[in-house]
Amino acid sequence: MKFLSKLLLLAIFVTASVSCSDDDDAPVTPPSGDPTIADLVTENDQFSSLLAALERTNLVTPFVGGSGNLTVFAPTNNAFNAFLQDNGFSSLEEVPEDLLSEVLLNHVVNGRILAADLSTGYVNSLGKGGASEAELSLFINTENGVTVNGVSSVTTPDIVATNGVVHEVDAVIGLPSVVTQALANPEFSTLVAALQRASTETTNYVDILSGSASSPFTVFAPTNAAFEDLLAALGVQSLEEVAPETLATVLEYHVIAESNVRSGDLSTGLSAITLQGEDLVFDLSDGAQISDASTVNANIAVVDVQTNNGVVHAIDKVLLPNEILDAIDPTIAGLAMMNDDLSSLVAALEYTGLNEALADRAEEYTVFAPTNAAFATFLDGAALEDLPVEVVTQVLLNHVLTGTALSTDLSTSYTNSLATYGDTDDNLSFYINLDDGVRLNGVSSVTVADNEAANGVVHIVDAVITLPTVVTFATADPNFSALAGALQAADTDFVNVLSGTANSPFTVFAPVNSAFDAITVPGEPALSAVLSHHVIAESNIRSGDLTDGAIVESFEGSDITVTLPGTGENIADLTDGAGNTGIGVIAVDVQATNGVIHAINTVLLPAE
Repeated sequence: MKFLSKLLLLAIFVTASVSCSDDDDAPVTPPSGDPTIADLVTENDQFSSLLAALERTNLVTPFVGGSGNLTVFAPTNNAFNAFLQDNGFSSLEEVPEDLLSEVLLNHVVNGRILAADLSTGYVNSLGKGGASEAELSLFINTENGVTVNGVSSVTTPDIVATNGVVHEVDAVIGLPSVVTQALANPEFSTLVAALQRASTETTNYVDILSGSASSPFTVFAPTNAAFEDLLAALGVQSLEEVAPETLATVLEYHVIAESNVRSGDLSTGLSAITLQGEDLVFDLSDGAQISDASTVNANIAVVDVQTNNGVVHAIDKVLLPNEILDAIDPTIAGLAMMNDDLSSLVAALEYTGLNEALADRAEEYTVFAPTNAAFATFLDGAALEDLPVEVVTQVLLNHVLTGTALSTDLSTSYTNSLATYGDTDDNLSFYINLDDGVRLNGVSSVTVADNEAANGVVHIVDAVITLPTVVTFATADPNFSALAGALQAADTDFVNVLSGTANSPFTVFAPVNSAFDAITVPGEPALSAVLSHHVIAESNIRSGDLTDGAIVESFEGSDITVTLPGTGENIADLTDGAGNTGIGVIAVDVQATNGVIHAINTVLLPAE
């Protein structure tokens, strides 16, 4: 779906380094005798509440000295006052000691991290929450200064000590919930909006995932890009166009209640029931992936964001349960995004910009969708981007018909794709043959038919339908089998000539099989002369270009005369080089990339 390229998520998902900088211009560890972290806290009146909290929890000792390096985000007295007031405590003594201890440890990170070394991403504090014995995660955001977990900002950085560094902060960093981390990370802003939109007076998802009832939670959190893919699949512009009830069902499918499932707990084949009621299945055979009710797996891009009431894993796709798949009405672009075997098609649609057209509910289309294997054969080792976007656009359009044509609506006949001839508005022809399944232009077969969408239907095919030449239709249409045989038998290599661009475009008057049945086919080289008399070089003469009495010179050298209108059911009559009249043009305008074919009922003979 645009789906594997989106794994290259923003740098905010790269775990921040906690090692010391070795740059020559970086601050160095102060010499012996300089203050320790404990000294800095003791000697700074702004940290008296922090010092009191450390003394009450017996946590002063780790900051006294030693060889270890620590990074401490140190809340000021005002920060502690706000923390106590917000949580209903009148003094530090009222805070349970075990809670206070973990809150304090949640401000400490192993390693000396100077402000210049901080980067947007996750690090682990020394604190532990109620969900597991794993250390809590801190989200550092350096986009505008330095903020921690979205609640606390560094006001004075790089207060260097012998055993680490202190960064003064303006708020206590409380034990984070799942919602804390969703709010802190900008890449989850759409998820937060979805939680808010899905909430009701009786079921508030923000409150639920902030609390302890049914916790711990394991949350598979789709990124903003994942939600963009979902909206595109649904053919809508924003979450406001999705019913809150639908969002609620989808969001509950991303939550496992009463379980803190970390990445080390996952294994291939493991299944887990979600809050929504349906299962998720895990597959670690090709990276960490989740299988939902669709055929497109979600990739787990970031793991083990540990909170006080659960763990968050970032994923690159919104997971969809059967309940939703049965209810939603995706567009053609959406169906492609939901089918893992069409990811190459999705990439091609995005490369050309055609994904937007196939997501438009105002128009209906029939799309013959090549599988990933079909695209691999077509590209033959090349990258999609190696091909000009204009070429890929036309190839893709050659798989699209206007209107909705289910398999029962198809018949053996010509129609037009949306690809066009040259720089004209004339659409390329498209030949459908139902003699043995559904065969397209003689090169591609339908393997899975009738995947209905909100704006049409998708038929999955086993080969890319390349842009047709004149020879493509001569070999695809059984009515021209005798002509195809004659082209191959002639001493001139007509197959290569009429497949190429030299002397093109060609206008070919193509005899149907019954025309060959009525004559004795001459041998070489006479056969080559006869076939050449059916071809007009360097001209793409469509039926609308024909005029009564027009004389055109064939590739062989003698003239063909056009009479309009034709006799009986003939569209036009031709007189060949030998003077034979009344030769009927019975079908017109089979348009290829290098010329046009008109079917005739009699073989043309050149002048003797």
